[in-house]
Amino acid sequence: MSSSDPSPERAPAPSGGASTPRSRRSFGSLLLLMLAWLAGLAAAAVVGVVLVAGVALAVAYPQLPEIASLTDYRPKLPLRVFSSDGVLLGEFGEERRNFTPIAQIPQVMKNAVLAAEDARFYEHGGVDYKGVARAAIENLRDARSQGASTITMQVARNFYLSTEKTFTRKIYEILLALKIERQLSKDQILEAYMNQIYLGQRANGFAAASEIYFGKKLADVNIAEAAMLAGLPKAPSAYNPIANPKRATLRQRYIIERMFENGFITEAEHDAALEQKLHYRTPSDVAVHAEYVAEQVRQLVFAQYGEETYTRGLNAWVTIDSAQQMAAYRALRRGLMDYELKRVYRGPEAYIDLPADPALVDARVAEALSDHPDNDDLRSAVVLEAAPRKVVAMLQSGDTITVTGDGLKPVTSGLSDKAGPKTEIRRGAVVRALQDAKGNWALTQLPEVEGALVAVDPRTGALRAMVGGFDFGKNKFNHVTQAWRQPGSSFKPFIYSAALEKGFTPATVVNDAPLFFDASVTGSQPWEPKNYDGKFEGPMTLQTALAKSKNMVSIRILQSIGAPYAQQWATRFGFEPERHPAYLTMALGAGSVTPLQMATAYGVFANGGYRVTPVLVTRITDVKGRVLQETHLKPRDESMRVLDERNAFVMGTLLQNVARAGTAARAQATLKRPDLFGKTGTTNDSMDAWFAGYQPTLVAVVWIGYDTPKKLGDRETGGGRALPVWIEYMQTALRGVPVFEPLAPPGVVQAEGVWMYEENRNGAGVSSVGLGDAVPQAPTSEERKTILDLFNR
Repeated sequence: MSSSDPSPERAPAPSGGASTPRSRRSFGSLLLLMLAWLAGLAAAAVVGVVLVAGVALAVAYPQLPEIASLTDYRPKLPLRVFSSDGVLLGEFGEERRNFTPIAQIPQVMKNAVLAAEDARFYEHGGVDYKGVARAAIENLRDARSQGASTITMQVARNFYLSTEKTFTRKIYEILLALKIERQLSKDQILEAYMNQIYLGQRANGFAAASEIYFGKKLADVNIAEAAMLAGLPKAPSAYNPIANPKRATLRQRYIIERMFENGFITEAEHDAALEQKLHYRTPSDVAVHAEYVAEQVRQLVFAQYGEETYTRGLNAWVTIDSAQQMAAYRALRRGLMDYELKRVYRGPEAYIDLPADPALVDARVAEALSDHPDNDDLRSAVVLEAAPRKVVAMLQSGDTITVTGDGLKPVTSGLSDKAGPKTEIRRGAVVRALQDAKGNWALTQLPEVEGALVAVDPRTGALRAMVGGFDFGKNKFNHVTQAWRQPGSSFKPFIYSAALEKGFTPATVVNDAPLFFDASVTGSQPWEPKNYDGKFEGPMTLQTALAKSKNMVSIRILQSIGAPYAQQWATRFGFEPERHPAYLTMALGAGSVTPLQMATAYGVFANGGYRVTPVLVTRITDVKGRVLQETHLKPRDESMRVLDERNAFVMGTLLQNVARAGTAARAQATLKRPDLFGKTGTTNDSMDAWFAGYQPTLVAVVWIGYDTPKKLGDRETGGGRALPVWIEYMQTALRGVPVFEPLAPPGVVQAEGVWMYEENRNGAGVSSVGLGDAVPQAPTSEERKTILDLFNR
């Protein structure tokens, strides 16, 4: 080596002062010292952590809450109401929940939850230490950050801790998780989690969420649906598939990937799940409209169980048949809407300002109509264009409809040049639209008129359908049970029934002639009653008089048998005497009844003379299916008899004639069966329209009127308004029911073309009433000319 070659150790220091051998040795020593110091610090930190953890365990662990609520898990479960055929009719409680034991939760749902929340759930002891360490580092950066919560830790938090995100709460969460793992099995923990976790839409637990989001039982969900549900615990509002479908789908796809990575699904299942299009149940998807039924049940159950009604998971089973209930709901709504379409248009529900930019209209309409939601088939819409012959409007869904021709007739006044500022249909008006079976749209309005329909099996008292009004959300007053109204002519059969016991027969002749009573007779003021049609037809049989609903005949019958007697007779059917004062006005139904009372009363005729108490709730069970209360539908027995079988049979023949040839002849003509019986009812000034009728296996009563009584219209009657609703309902309710042919009981005979009590044949009973009273004669042609001359003066 040449002496001129500098040794590395001796090389000249570069500018800036590189270390010399001495300085390098000093740097190495310093490095070793630093490493030793860090190692000591780390050791001290470990010792410190251990000490802190030890202190935490010593101090905090004894203070942890008892976990009895987990070991004996009893979640708050709502009251659920089921029809006789097992259809959910309603539920009541702060939370929607359907407790499902772990053994009944499908594996696909469990796998989706594990993939999303805690894939190592069955391996760790309650705490994922790697995840906790990672979360701790994140907490040092951002105190709000949290993570690595195992399913057990989430259970600890949901049951016992606040949602506040602090380091202290995290420590308690870990300690509680360890305690839970010591006392419960993994399956018990997972069962509590999957039934307790909040998943949006008031749903707690995956079983409730499955029904709410997809309208199906948890046992029926597939991989794609399970993954969507499993994405909800992370943030129910953010990943709600109905409110935020795009964000929810991203989360769902992530979970499907995780399910595949963890071996829960095959590649083919993975690919199929990613491709599947999900269909959601919207809030308006109600299988059966039975809101009035459900509310009635809630009141009955609450009277027995108090606040536990909403937390104990009680199930109430009712006598309502779901198909009949929907038939009743549809029939009554259609009847009320048919009436409303002929009323004067009262104007739009509201007016809103629409933006000029078409791109912004959809959002503004959606915002405005949130205050005017659809009412089942009665859709809300905002008018975009309005002219006398065409209206274009946007529905809540964003779809646009065009209404022309007959569809504008119900709102003609709102499209007139003379329409006022509160009735005019113009751009921005909030209106109602109804679509017919052919797809044609009509503009209309929410009805003010109300109604009720109730149906009862007269053999057992089982309520089969109950619709208490047009819409429960609009008016929660149950007109079936709470509306006390005058029954009008539908009350006449009970007067006739009393008369049969006084010797009257269907062949008894009674004069349909004018009557006048002063205040001493009526108990109030002078009274000159009229027939509905204003005509007097002279002598006629009881059978004809009831078929034609002749008021003068009913009054003469009541006058003959005595009002006090008839008042007491009516109590046999369940009527309260104080609501039916013993005056002659009772003959025209001037008292007060409810539709349910009328159904019970007509049931006495239908079943051969027994008064059977209506039954709604048949069984109440707890969450485990144990029967807490049960009501058996008992067959009729003689202790229930309130009417002689002969009386019920003869009244049946009279009511059958009404449905065949009288004011309700449309019933037999439409339904094409002879075993229909009933009576129309129209009160004074047409304030109430009734039809009460039956087939021997089913009684149904329909009432239509205003909550604050007012005239329905000059030509509105029970036969014109209530009867069509009854017929439509019966078309469904009697489908497949064989024709019933009642047998004549002992003691009745057929004579003079009618059925009567055996002892009254050959004129032995009351043969006639009031034949001496004069009947006004129609004026002659000369008299008519004189009247017209006087009128024209």
